[in-house]
Amino acid sequence: MSEEKDKLSPEEEEELQASSEQEEFDVEADEEEFDFEPDVDDIDEEEEEESEAPALPVLPKKPAGEESKWYSLRVISGKERKIKERIDLEVKRSGWDSFISQVLVPTEKVYKIRGGKKVISERNILPGYILVEALPSKLSGEIVQSITNIPNVIHFLGRNQPIPMRTAEANRLLGKVDESQDAGESLIEPFIVGETVKIIDGPFSEFVGDIQEVNEEKKKLKVIVKIFGRGTEVELNFMQVEKQA
Repeated sequence: MSEEKDKLSPEEEEELQASSEQEEFDVEADEEEFDFEPDVDDIDEEEEEESEAPALPVLPKKPAGEESKWYSLRVISGKERKIKERIDLEVKRSGWDSFISQVLVPTEKVYKIRGGKKVISERNILPGYILVEALPSKLSGEIVQSITNIPNVIHFLGRNQPIPMRTAEANRLLGKVDESQDAGESLIEPFIVGETVKIIDGPFSEFVGDIQEVNEEKKKLKVIVKIFGRGTEVELNFMQVEKQA
């Protein structure tokens, strides 16, 4: 009798089954809401996005906007060229070329006349000095000490704390060097108006006269020579005369 009571009708069984399915669905929904595990692919994508973040910028070798300056280095006069070679070698060997850009001996081309021949040479504009172009922030400490320890080097202007040359002064010296290269040679001992010279070439060779005019640009002179007791103007180039001892 009790079994008949416990036995459910088909309608009741369907309701019971539908209720059970609804409970299972609610449990699964709760698990998805509260026990969500992120997909591995999503994690990888996030890690890739983080790894693709822009790298930190590489610090420059010199401060932004820093410009090279010229410094004067006192050296033994007559040894400028040899010292320049030694400094250039040290710059290359030590890897200083990133902040020491130039080592310069300021010179100009000159010539003198010997026996009617033009002898060309170079003359130092600043005897006893070498110019060094470098970044101010780098030219200090051990670098300065290493340069001043080179034989025949005395010291920088400012000694252990080199003082850069004024821009106007540096430009004047560098301009003079460039000018010398473009203009060609200049006479070591320039001719002077009123000076007595001896003619060594041309139809008036062996005559002696006084300079009346000097044209440096054309390298010409106007000389007054005495012919039969009368003063005669003769135009000559620099190579046709020599100074009287």
